[in-house]
Amino acid sequence: MTRFNTNYFFAIIAIISFSLTSVLGQEKIDKYVVAKGETINQIAQKFNITPYEIYKLNPDAQSGLKPNSVLLIPKSKGKTAAASKPATKQLPKTHEVVAKETLFGIEKKYNVTDEELKKANPDLVKYGLQIGQILNIPSKGAAQSSVVAKNAPVFHTVLPKETKFSIAKQYNITIEELEQKNPDIVANLPIGYELLIKGSRPKAVTKNVAPETKATSAKPTATVIKEPVSYIDYTVKAKETFYSLSKQFGLTQQQLIELNPNLSAGVQEGMVLKVPSKSNQIAANSTKQKVVLGKKTSNDKKTLVLVLPFNVAKNEADTVTSTVNKLNNDKFLNMTLDFYSGAVMAIDSAKVLGLNMDIKIFDSNETKTTSNVANIFNDHDVANADAVIGPFYQNNVEKAANILSQNNVPVISPLSRDNANPTPNLYQSIVPASDLKSAMFDYLTAKQGNTIAVIDKKKETIRKYILENHKEIKIAPLTETGGLNVEAFKSLFVKDRMNYVILETANTAMIKYTINTMISVMASYQVQLVVLEQNETLDTDEINFENLTKLHLMYPSSTRENNSPEAELFMQSYRKKNKVNPSTYAIRGFDVTFDTMMRLSQDKTYQETAETMITEQVENKFEYHKKDEGGYVNRGIYILYYDTDLTVKEAK
Repeated sequence: MTRFNTNYFFAIIAIISFSLTSVLGQEKIDKYVVAKGETINQIAQKFNITPYEIYKLNPDAQSGLKPNSVLLIPKSKGKTAAASKPATKQLPKTHEVVAKETLFGIEKKYNVTDEELKKANPDLVKYGLQIGQILNIPSKGAAQSSVVAKNAPVFHTVLPKETKFSIAKQYNITIEELEQKNPDIVANLPIGYELLIKGSRPKAVTKNVAPETKATSAKPTATVIKEPVSYIDYTVKAKETFYSLSKQFGLTQQQLIELNPNLSAGVQEGMVLKVPSKSNQIAANSTKQKVVLGKKTSNDKKTLVLVLPFNVAKNEADTVTSTVNKLNNDKFLNMTLDFYSGAVMAIDSAKVLGLNMDIKIFDSNETKTTSNVANIFNDHDVANADAVIGPFYQNNVEKAANILSQNNVPVISPLSRDNANPTPNLYQSIVPASDLKSAMFDYLTAKQGNTIAVIDKKKETIRKYILENHKEIKIAPLTETGGLNVEAFKSLFVKDRMNYVILETANTAMIKYTINTMISVMASYQVQLVVLEQNETLDTDEINFENLTKLHLMYPSSTRENNSPEAELFMQSYRKKNKVNPSTYAIRGFDVTFDTMMRLSQDKTYQETAETMITEQVENKFEYHKKDEGGYVNRGIYILYYDTDLTVKEAK
């Protein structure tokens, strides 16, 4: 772990400034009793206010809502729709569009429908919403007279950046209900598609509307589908898995099961599946390619906000001695300072490249369940930022994403490994452990070798998983006492193919028997040792490292060994500036921050770069995939192996 001297720590504290304002002031407030199952977002929408305005008056609400608890609500913002009386004031006749505003937000602000607003502003249909545009707002009377018959169908035209989750949430329905009424969107959600929300679709109404086009747009959009989704039958081949089928057809595992309920019992050779036709697959999968973002393509100034847990308020009363002790013993503080030191290196690199960036750094003052995020966002207009990195804890980064979801500000979770709740603008930058294992299995399947698994009795979960999902993998027999049956193990090897041996045990004796057996047959068979996750026993003195290199030990990883000139330059620059080698957290701080700034400096939105670009930095790969339930997850995975020259290489 990198250690910092006290002067460096105090210098960091000195550059972080934030102020606390009175949360109550002179504002009039109402009291609201929380109903069972209600969320902050639902209550905020009910009172036409933002979530952080509720958090500002009710800091304890950040740790969760309890039924029958009482919230303070700003009275000046208005009452609920059910309690409000007809307004006596005339609504404004015009509205000037500012940055980050959406049609939905404007319609909600003036209590008009999408149809009414577009009817009053025909250019919206042709060119969409433009910053600085002056909109005509229909009068209140017109809005009231536009009453929809109870049985009339309700439609919604899909706009750029919208997701199934956001649309379902907007109309208070589930994704399943949305897909039941619109079966063509199971595989994908094309821009311009006319969704049926309520009622029945009249025969005269076509299911697809030509996608919205802008006069200034010259590039075709890969995700647009002008024709309804068509399906074909596909017969499952030997050794195919959910992961390989998902990649082949551009569907998630859940979407495959929804189209083919019999898949709920697992993938089996010979099954006939309903899948999108080839043309639909091409349209559904935006062309995502690995790119090197070495220069900017946009000169627009972008704002990046870092929200990191320095926890200054908790430490400011410390003496010099106690601060030194804390730096020596507080792992969380050291992790924060390491991450920050890497982020500073990234910011310096951005300056060298001439990136037009406004960087703001705030102290999240966080624990696992509380943070200062709501106050920071309220006091510093973070809703107009182009991206936010942090906070660290999953609970807090989700709250940050929820607060900024209306403005669709990307929130990047830098370190949390927890599964994220569905939030459209949340980007989990840490690769899930389950994806690492899946990637290793799919690599082995693609290689079509002879795969054998050595599993001890304590690993029944992985044994069961292999038996149910990878029946082509042979499981090495054990003795009555639970040891490896060496002769039976040898009999499973085949010639003319690579024999991959998956090692699933922490038992030193079983590991030694496995390794020694594999080395003894190397003259007759091709063999390679494989682990699905980090195995600490392999790092002990009991295991000969040279044997691991002989067997080309292979494993999945979210980071790589990088000896490129660019990586060496980063290492040298970091050592020169900080007098120590960068820790894992320092490198991650650089990678996440630099990757975010480079994506923001392109002539695309951050979301568009996430959906079309795979990037690599010093150690980390960023390959974001959109989750069906909302949000993005990083699946940038390397398959690595030990080589006999004592280096780690990427498997091809």
